[in-house]
Amino acid sequence: MKSLLSMGIMAYNILIFALVSFSCAPFLALAQPFKAVNLGNWLVTEGWMKPSLYDGIPNNDLLDGTQVQFLSTKLQKYLSSENGGGTVLVANRPSASGWETFRLWRFNETHFNLRVFNKQFVGLEDQGNKVTAVSDTVGNSQTFQIIRNNDDRNLVRLQASNGQFIQASSETVVTADYVGSGWNDSDPSVFKMTIVSSLQGEYQLTNGYGPDRAPQVLQDHWNSYITEEDFRFMSENSLNAVRIPVGWWIASDPTPPKPFVGGSLKALDNAFTWAQKYGMKVIVDLHGVQGSQNGNDHSGTRDGYQEWGESNIQETVAVIDFLAERYADKPGLAAIELMNEPMAPGVNLDTLKKYYQAGYDAVRKHSENAYVILSNRLGPADSKELLSFASGLKRVVIDVHYYNLFSDSFNNMNPQQNIEYIYNQRDSALAAVTTTNGPLSFVGKSKTKFSAVNTVLLLLLLISLVWPTTNCTGSENKNVHF
Repeated sequence: MKSLLSMGIMAYNILIFALVSFSCAPFLALAQPFKAVNLGNWLVTEGWMKPSLYDGIPNNDLLDGTQVQFLSTKLQKYLSSENGGGTVLVANRPSASGWETFRLWRFNETHFNLRVFNKQFVGLEDQGNKVTAVSDTVGNSQTFQIIRNNDDRNLVRLQASNGQFIQASSETVVTADYVGSGWNDSDPSVFKMTIVSSLQGEYQLTNGYGPDRAPQVLQDHWNSYITEEDFRFMSENSLNAVRIPVGWWIASDPTPPKPFVGGSLKALDNAFTWAQKYGMKVIVDLHGVQGSQNGNDHSGTRDGYQEWGESNIQETVAVIDFLAERYADKPGLAAIELMNEPMAPGVNLDTLKKYYQAGYDAVRKHSENAYVILSNRLGPADSKELLSFASGLKRVVIDVHYYNLFSDSFNNMNPQQNIEYIYNQRDSALAAVTTTNGPLSFVGKSKTKFSAVNTVLLLLLLISLVWPTTNCTGSENKNVHF
């Protein structure tokens, strides 16, 4: 029988939700803090969580969004999209940076489109063999086969749609007209490929497996990764809520746009059924929005470009409306989070507020009781920038995220040291976004990296700290909340 502990609790993101208010009315409406786990890697997959679903994908180091660089073995210079795109390719750079980096769009396990710094695609010039980066769309002439050397998979040749290979015959002439087949360093069609970074999200998984295999891979995952037994286990161990990340494509289930596959909506329905059975609440978190709000793999992005903006508001609100309408009458619905981790400065604050207002209105159309959660922007942004806006709305929560994970300073900390860090550092950060008569505070993620046993110990310690102390006059406002 499976449980959180037996499968290794780091398969989940551990977090404590404390919705804390200093005004009496909203506080009395909340019987107790939400003490929950974030069910990450269930309905929105993330490759860093284990067990990994990506190992079975053919050529799985070349997924959508993988950033690669190509060094000519003959010239010892890098291929470059001159000016970042909009003109020809050259091979005259002794070192590689943005213009020399190409983002893959995977057509199948061996054929790819190459997207350059300014977002155009590499392709063949009309009626010719000159290699350029001028197209904003992809087609046959923008598709290349990456052929890897059997003995050294970092050595590659790029075969164009005309059947011939890209060659760097000189530093300023890059063409697709080579017909040889050798792998010598002096061959102008041989390149050393360096993988700079990669993505492992829902798009990479579904497009990597393809339409024949992806549906079954994900159905097996949804059926086994989180089950009713997990809800029973959580309920019996003092947890009373779950935060469930979903992607924008769930609103089109069972036939979402390719490469996404249907079935996640049924899994979310199951979660509400199990939550009701075991007296738990559900926070539905729109984790990935169309266009990507942060460029991270868990946003559903194809290639890591952050492209969500004002033109995406209407379609994103439609997803919120779908979720609110479907679950408003479910007793387990606690909250809907309108967006996870928008990134500054790519997401403009005024645009975000405009979306948050529209998303709030969509939820309120179906429910007066569900909390509406507004995620603070990550990156160079003021943690208090939403306070004034949110104060004019009812049953609204500001979501902040803290990571004891992505810095070397946390690597050698044990659970108690993490607790002390939270007391000394996170408390003051939370105080800045927690104001008398202001919106509630919510920590949607607080990640640490420990063994399963140590993580459980940390979880229990955090639960012991979250209960707020307040009164109706607001005279006591010292709180620790996670």
